[in-house]
Amino acid sequence: MSENKNFLMDEIDFSLEKTLEENINADKYFGFPLQVILDTENMLHNPKKKKVAYFSMEFGLSPSFYNTFISQGSMDQHNKKRDFAVFSNMRSMDYFHMVRMDTLVDLPIYSGGLGVLAGDTLKSVADLGLPLIGVGILWNKGYFLQRACIYLGQEVEEINWNPLRYPGLAPLRERIEIAIGTERVVLRLWKYYVFSHDRTHVVPLILLDSNLEENGVINRKITDRLYNSKTDWWKSVQRKVLGVGGIKALKALGYDVDLFHLNEGHAALAFVEMAKDLTADKLEALKKQFVYTCHTPVEAGHDRLPVSELKNVLDERELELALKLGTGDYDKQRVNLTLLALNAAHKANAVSERHEQVTKIQFPDYVKKIEGITNGIHHLTWVSEPMAQLFDQYVKEIGPWRSDPTTLKNVLKLTEDNQFKQKLWDAHMVNKHRLVKWLSPWLLKEHVFTIAWARRAASYKRPELILYDLDKLLSIAKSYGCLQVILAGKAHPKDKAGTHSIRNMLGKIDSLVGKQDNIKVLYLEDYDTYVGKMLVSGVDVWLNNPLPPFEASGTSGMKAILNGVPQLSTSDGWIAEAHQNIGIIFGYAPPEGEIGCENDFRIQEDANSLYRALSQMIALYQEAAAGQETMLSSQWLNMMIHCIAEAAFFNTHRMAKDYNAFAWGLKPGK
Repeated sequence: MSENKNFLMDEIDFSLEKTLEENINADKYFGFPLQVILDTENMLHNPKKKKVAYFSMEFGLSPSFYNTFISQGSMDQHNKKRDFAVFSNMRSMDYFHMVRMDTLVDLPIYSGGLGVLAGDTLKSVADLGLPLIGVGILWNKGYFLQRACIYLGQEVEEINWNPLRYPGLAPLRERIEIAIGTERVVLRLWKYYVFSHDRTHVVPLILLDSNLEENGVINRKITDRLYNSKTDWWKSVQRKVLGVGGIKALKALGYDVDLFHLNEGHAALAFVEMAKDLTADKLEALKKQFVYTCHTPVEAGHDRLPVSELKNVLDERELELALKLGTGDYDKQRVNLTLLALNAAHKANAVSERHEQVTKIQFPDYVKKIEGITNGIHHLTWVSEPMAQLFDQYVKEIGPWRSDPTTLKNVLKLTEDNQFKQKLWDAHMVNKHRLVKWLSPWLLKEHVFTIAWARRAASYKRPELILYDLDKLLSIAKSYGCLQVILAGKAHPKDKAGTHSIRNMLGKIDSLVGKQDNIKVLYLEDYDTYVGKMLVSGVDVWLNNPLPPFEASGTSGMKAILNGVPQLSTSDGWIAEAHQNIGIIFGYAPPEGEIGCENDFRIQEDANSLYRALSQMIALYQEAAAGQETMLSSQWLNMMIHCIAEAAFFNTHRMAKDYNAFAWGLKPGK
């Protein structure tokens, strides 16, 4: 009991919010077992236990539907997911209806795939019982709320949520200071505990927050919005908060960390903070404590911060190290954080086999340092309940898939089992019924082939490819009776090309008004993980059409195959490693050893290839949907089974084990 009391009284600042005392007591932490937290913290403070700190600019944890903490009292309305609109070719439905929501808003400290990957990583690490601490930022205004607008593409609105009333989030008494130029900025520390699925282990996530009265008006806003890129000053400061502030936070909380994992280059200044007081001969030894993951080959994904601006953010020694490690021969005026991270880390990895090849071409001086570790997803977060129940029914044939997702490969044993195939089809139709009911005002039909594209609206992902030639798309829809298309995704507010793509999509959808008997196209605004899970489990086919080889990995399709949803995809990222019987692969592929130009989108040729592949997919689906006899013998059911089998590899349990073998070297347990 004394241990509990010390934890409660000495670390958490109960004075900031009265409901904290109602939700944290001697036994429970927001309804979850407190003793698990105490045991894990004791282990993480053991100097003999090797441990890793995992830095990421964003974390998508999906607490709206996975491991949702229980909070006493009513939900703060600011922490409730808002109803959202749909833009479709059925104007009257859009005008009179919203998609009704009554759930906790996702912890708004992520923007998209990078953050969701980081969150899934922490969840698998917790499941595996590995000693790791997450380090991120508490974004007081989140990323942004999106409203679809035919004239602008998207309108950007500020998120207003209440961290003090968010279930599972606790403000700490501990504060740290960092220097921003000549000013001192105070950072409050928060913790959010990521529990394992069986609630026997946790991973603490430390979050840094500048929204304090003692900071000036501008400095209070440093941790307001994720990826605030109004100026290079904002970008530089936010990256210093993560890297430098993250190191200071770990030390202030008593974590003696052995290895620092930089998830993208955003946290590269963590090495600078660790190195600033070391002599030159000790820098090489320090590099043994750093590992770096690069997530993109796209130019915009590599931060290059002007030296002229960094002089206003870093002190003299910090700038000296940043210049030494982060500038190449071709550009001495900007610090490249990717280059800094590559020079600081003794090991680096790309996030798929294809991305490994591309990264080695882009950074030939680091070929020996770079390896490929393919991304994954946290299977227990993303599996739908009907599919989970089905896998549980066949656990003798499949194996302990919940604790060991690699056993999902055993589903191939059931390829000739007609009873299993019927149940698989039925489970999918339950998911589809749920999606159709959720979007009921738009009169979608369960028997109609439904395809979805949903992800960040970046140019290289070619968001509007399926809408390129509406006459061809409409002709396909008429040939097969009807077609339903669901689209979703945000563009970064400063990404003019991505915003233009959304505007173009909305304009094309609007031009299909009156054609809804043949084709229904819906654009769902404010895409997040809750919407994502509804789509990856409820549609018939998942569309993925980036321009190869610029998709480093991608993970949305991994979520779909876990739920037996076939892929219609270009050969890029993770898809290049998957077996070809999980759907249809179409479109351009670059010659071996070449990257090409990310602005040569090849829209027309790949759109035509997409339409041919789409027709094949619809025909296969309709054959399966025609009746029980054709369904059981159809290629479609075999594709669904092979999709699930591929999920045995594309998961963060396997990925975390790969990281552990590659660099971490952690031992589970106490």
